[in-house]
Amino acid sequence: MKRKVIIILPILLLAIITGCNVKKDNMEKEFRDFIVKFETTVAPLQIDANTAYWNASISGKDEDYAIAQKHQIALNNFFTNKEDFLFLTKVKESGNLQDTLLQRQLEVLYNAYLSNQVDSSLLERRTKMEIEIEKKYSNFRALVNGKTLSDNEIEELLKTSTDSKELQTAWEAHKMIGSLVAKDVIELVKLRNTIARELGFDNYHTMSLQLSEQDPQEISALFDELDKLTSSSFADLKTEIDTFLSARLNIPADQLMPWHYQNRFFQEAPAIYSVDLDTYYADKNIEKLTADYYTSIGMDISDILGHSDLYEKPGKNQHAYCIDIDNKGDVRVLCNIKPNYNWMNTMMHEFGHAVYDKYIDRDLPLALRNPAHTFTTESIAMIFGRMAANPQWMQDLNIISAEEKEKISADAYKVLRLEQLTFSRWAQVMYRFEKGMYADPDQDLNALWWDIVEEYQMIKKPEGRNQPDWASKIHIATFPAYYHNYLLGELLASQLNHHITSTILNSTDYMNQSFYGNKEVGRYLTNEVFEPGSRYKWNDMIERATGQKLTAQYYAEQFIN
Repeated sequence: MKRKVIIILPILLLAIITGCNVKKDNMEKEFRDFIVKFETTVAPLQIDANTAYWNASISGKDEDYAIAQKHQIALNNFFTNKEDFLFLTKVKESGNLQDTLLQRQLEVLYNAYLSNQVDSSLLERRTKMEIEIEKKYSNFRALVNGKTLSDNEIEELLKTSTDSKELQTAWEAHKMIGSLVAKDVIELVKLRNTIARELGFDNYHTMSLQLSEQDPQEISALFDELDKLTSSSFADLKTEIDTFLSARLNIPADQLMPWHYQNRFFQEAPAIYSVDLDTYYADKNIEKLTADYYTSIGMDISDILGHSDLYEKPGKNQHAYCIDIDNKGDVRVLCNIKPNYNWMNTMMHEFGHAVYDKYIDRDLPLALRNPAHTFTTESIAMIFGRMAANPQWMQDLNIISAEEKEKISADAYKVLRLEQLTFSRWAQVMYRFEKGMYADPDQDLNALWWDIVEEYQMIKKPEGRNQPDWASKIHIATFPAYYHNYLLGELLASQLNHHITSTILNSTDYMNQSFYGNKEVGRYLTNEVFEPGSRYKWNDMIERATGQKLTAQYYAEQFIN
């Protein structure tokens, strides 16, 4: 009997293994069939939604926003399909996928469907509210002394005027958009929280991070670490800023108010050093400089420029963004170019997004034809955006001479460092305010905003002011739980800069590299960062590309230490 058992057991084991393999093969076939159906159905919906959004943000017309709303609702509704989600859940719980590319698609698609597994009427209401609010931002123009001013014009006035009354009037006029949208934004925040709680999350902010493969506790810990790293250095720089502005405006430093910092939000550094970067771009073709640079590193952007909309128009969205219409190469950039440093930086930034999108491997499945994470594309945008303040880059593009480069190098680095620390503190404000707002949208948000601004940016709340100034920042309404990714992008930009400089350029000069004309740098970014798309989780991609997972070490070395 024992001998017979010995003979039977291998046969029984073989039958079990064969049965398991059949189940796995069947599951993989079912999932592959699902992918084919998914791609065929979702692709035209995505193209319609992206194209309609693009058209609306350029025209600002009610009818175009209505079309955008209709197509966005259709795309959202696609991901509410209960049967599809049950199937994805079954595949996920089975653990039967062996192919790593299929496993990754399952992770991405499961999260995409999960975020929409609520009553479609809630999603439709959310989309309608988002579109209506964005329309208000797009069409708003500040009224200053009877004259309508665009965001560009407000920024220019805040930078150049030394009349405190005029500065205050312009700043307050811009903040009027907050009063126009605040009630709607709070209602939208509560609706987003309702959706998140129906899906089992504490609130929308937590859900957004987790479904984008970020651990909320890790992100908070990283922001706490960056706060400690930057607080002392920023305090020193803030004293330097206040001393300069006090002398320039002829008012005591302790009387400086938010409108004195040359920016609507103090998210960009005031011009306190002798070098005025705006003067170098005042007579330059910003579009051509952008094209020439990317071409020099082996990235042709002529097709993207041909599809883009780069200059001001009535009713047009006054900000800047990049959009990949079809995940097959139709990449576009919206800007409102003026010949100054800010728009040079912005063009380099947005076309950093654009080349990332363009050079993602088009043979990847549709679900993976996106950046590894939203902050990884921000990192590329930032590493290139920084170039606008880099004297070596300016010399390489024939914007300045070698002599001028030597003359301004020290101050140009100070400008970049000041920008980084100023932005780092602003990002703290945005992250902590949004986190607090979604945790309790019924609290006094006006007070919360100024408490955080005073702590992290060290600027004073105007006495007696009780206005929804937080709502004047469009990202809070239309790009929720996103802003922290900008700061993560800065960390990765410094990490990539360090890796490229040390391993490709064989240099230890991490401050002055422009990469101009170096196609090997272009190939590295294309092959190691762009082409993989979201085939790997973001930290795995970063480790493959740089040899380390994301770290604040190189950002600290470049701008803090």
